[in-house]
Amino acid sequence: MKNKTVTVIGGGLAGSEAAYYLASRGIKTTLVEMKPKKFTPAHTSENYGELVCSNSLKSNDAYANACGLLKEEMRLLGSMVIEAADATKVPAGAALAVDREKFSAYISEKLKTCPNLTLQTEEVTSLPEVEKDGDRYVIIATGPLTAEPLSEDIKNKTGGGLHFFDASAPIVLAESIDLAHAFTGDRYGKGTGDYINCPMTKEEYYAFVDELLKAERAHLHEFEKGEIFEGCMPVEVMASRGRDTLRFGTLKPVGLADEEGKRPYAVLQLRKENEAGTMYNLVGFQTNLKFPEQKRVFSMIPALHSAEYLRYGVMHRNTYIHSPDVLNPDFSFKNNRRIFFAGQITGVEGYVESAASGLLAAIHIADEILDRPAHVFDEQTVCGALEKHISTPVKDFQPMNANYGILSPLPTRIKDKKERYHALSKRAIERIKEQLEDRR
Repeated sequence: MKNKTVTVIGGGLAGSEAAYYLASRGIKTTLVEMKPKKFTPAHTSENYGELVCSNSLKSNDAYANACGLLKEEMRLLGSMVIEAADATKVPAGAALAVDREKFSAYISEKLKTCPNLTLQTEEVTSLPEVEKDGDRYVIIATGPLTAEPLSEDIKNKTGGGLHFFDASAPIVLAESIDLAHAFTGDRYGKGTGDYINCPMTKEEYYAFVDELLKAERAHLHEFEKGEIFEGCMPVEVMASRGRDTLRFGTLKPVGLADEEGKRPYAVLQLRKENEAGTMYNLVGFQTNLKFPEQKRVFSMIPALHSAEYLRYGVMHRNTYIHSPDVLNPDFSFKNNRRIFFAGQITGVEGYVESAASGLLAAIHIADEILDRPAHVFDEQTVCGALEKHISTPVKDFQPMNANYGILSPLPTRIKDKKERYHALSKRAIERIKEQLEDRR
């Protein structure tokens, strides 16, 4: 451990979590944050761990919700961010919502009073030079609004795989798709029948389009407007160009025939999101509709009438790297294992997920520096499943939040959703406890 240090760049949730974990375990750590010298268009507070949008960290139910489960995994692993949330929570039903001012103040105080931690105010405009076998580690945790000079340098050094907005289609649980209203097959019979095709009649199609046009859209922040639609057009915007636009575009039936050999009036294709085939994405359905509206309108497609959404479509400003090309499962840079990335820049989506990635990166660095047995998180845990997501090669890498669909399936299928979620959570918590028990 002698002389080994860590520099964390970015004082958001991931950076704050990582810096505190390392310093509180005796590792000399420097946390570099450009506030208050310079603010992004979305930040206003001088505090660390500022929440830019909602004050909700989603569900706190560890046995009924994957994000609640992730929080419990993090509590067991010593998360300071979840400690801060628990200490500053406000009434919000089953959700863990916080007083955002008290929350960031709590985090700031923990950092300012932490031994072995130096806080530095400076804008970093390029990745630091770090020797591959040197005594210095660096964590890049600059968030979805990474300033341009640094984002350009990251883009250059990661081979150009840097995205500046997040345009994602919804993902549904495979077993919630009604296959009685769908058929498998590839367009023109090419391929191995990997797509699930969801047909619509003429009446169903026009009813769907009419509701899509009336659906309420999510609010865009000023710093997002005019920027996020450059690479991908939302399905509701395409529909606004004419009632038949989708039928000749995203929902075109050309080259597809149902089991009776007939071509449907319109077809939505679903494509596997993971190798196990437990998740499917709605092809071409990037959207900016509010989440309840997505469920309401997309459920009008017969095969999706009871679909369970693991992730809703989003369109927002979000700088993130093409992680599977450049990161190892422990969040280290493939070209230099002394450099780590953490937070939304890695392709995890959400407050808690971002903090979790910072915690995980810090745990892996601490394992090396302290020469302790390495933590190994498998896909039975949300932590391990997120590590798998950011490091598994896929053609179209998209940010992912915590959901039960990314966990490895149970050995025996449980049909009841509540019972299945409870069993998955119980198994995950036991796996984390086993990791900790092995280190006692």
